[in-house]
Amino acid sequence: MTAQPIDQDRGNARRYYVVARSWLECLPLSLIQLAMRVAVGSVFFNSGLLKIRSWEFAIKLFEGEYRVPFIDPTLAARLATFSELVFPAFLFLGLATRLATLPLLGMTLVIQTFVYPQAWTEHLLWASILVFLLTRGPGALSLDHLIEAHLKGRR
Repeated sequence: MTAQPIDQDRGNARRYYVVARSWLECLPLSLIQLAMRVAVGSVFFNSGLLKIRSWEFAIKLFEGEYRVPFIDPTLAARLATFSELVFPAFLFLGLATRLATLPLLGMTLVIQTFVYPQAWTEHLLWASILVFLLTRGPGALSLDHLIEAHLKGRR
């Protein structure tokens, strides 16, 4: 006679799970995409701000700690700073989002391969977010979405 209360508890637990899942599914994907754009963009943007605030230190980092092969440290610092300040701005706005992910994915690959290979879990997170945005787009809360809707309306 103890089987019936256990079965009833399982049924209640399943109903609670289904209700909770349906509530969570109400969260718009576009909000998650916006959060992803801001989160990963902030990582790169803040790094670019640090470099521009202390340019001499940034160059020293590329000469010493970063040591990216096949490229002059000053040029590497300039390219990295440019990329870290420009492409995250595109992510924040949701403008040319898919294109903006590509240089950041490239930077992530370089950082993982040559600079901080032990930080692979962090780089995997960045890359996962960037690949999601590359393959699924920025979502409805973006300039890309507004531009696409405008262009569809002109047809």
